[in-house]
Amino acid sequence: MPLNNVKKAALIGALTAATFATSAAAETYPSQDIRLIIPYGAGGPTDIIFRQIAREAEKELGVSIVPVNMSGAGATLGSRHVMQAEPDGYTILGGHDNIALSKIAGMVDYSYDAFDPVARLTQTFNMPTTYPDHLVQDASEIPQYIADNPGEVRFSMIPTSTDHFFWMQMFEAMDINMDDVRMIGYADTAEQMAALMAQEIDFTITNAACCSSFYEDDTLRALGVAHSERLNGLEDIPTFHEMGIDMESATSRGIFSPKGTPQEHIDTLASAFEKALENEELQQRLINELGSVPLFLQGQEYRDFLSTNEEALIQAAGNIEF
Repeated sequence: MPLNNVKKAALIGALTAATFATSAAAETYPSQDIRLIIPYGAGGPTDIIFRQIAREAEKELGVSIVPVNMSGAGATLGSRHVMQAEPDGYTILGGHDNIALSKIAGMVDYSYDAFDPVARLTQTFNMPTTYPDHLVQDASEIPQYIADNPGEVRFSMIPTSTDHFFWMQMFEAMDINMDDVRMIGYADTAEQMAALMAQEIDFTITNAACCSSFYEDDTLRALGVAHSERLNGLEDIPTFHEMGIDMESATSRGIFSPKGTPQEHIDTLASAFEKALENEELQQRLINELGSVPLFLQGQEYRDFLSTNEEALIQAAGNIEF
């Protein structure tokens, strides 16, 4: 073979090898760290839950999952950042019901369908709560207490938040007239807790993620859990179903990716988070320390869940003035 032809063949071979190497690298996911945007401040239940699960999931992925707290604008700063990110699987969102609530409240023009859902990870079941010496002993007694004190019973909430919607759903389930109660708005959970302890309000919403120790030392009294089963470690708190209240309510936390993320990347992420939740030590921390039940969903099941969730929130919003 002439020398020039030998050089050409070598060059073609080198280029072909480089092309195959580049293609293989492009198909390898993940090949760099993944940013997990948490649209809340550090140290809260949502932040802690996602960080603990991510720590296990990254062992399956072989790269780091880097939590980034991006709070602000009613938790929409972080969700918008992910929505507008490159759909390459390297920027994901740790979010919950607030994604839909923000649209319903008119704060943003997007909801769950602006993302590719990866997986639901946990649910944290909510509990109406009061102070220890309140006359109401459990949630089933709330309607009668309101009937005895029309227009005087005070419920706290953060406007357009999950607790605001919880009350609307509970009032509907219990046939409570909104005109007979007083809704008191607060900026955050800490303010609500302080108001309850000072007995400035009658009821607020809590969950085991924030308040297990307060239930145990009788600082607060949980009046029932909006779930069909009693919670591990809090077996003395009855369920709504036991009290004849046809309602369940939970904060459902999950992972979302930008719209257009390759399905194989979504599947890789979902698999890693599913395996993370199979870790028994993590399960016990989530249940016993954070009051959150690992309930994994992915694919069409998760999309159907989000659709049903949003429909329920829209229905509850009919009684809310934004």
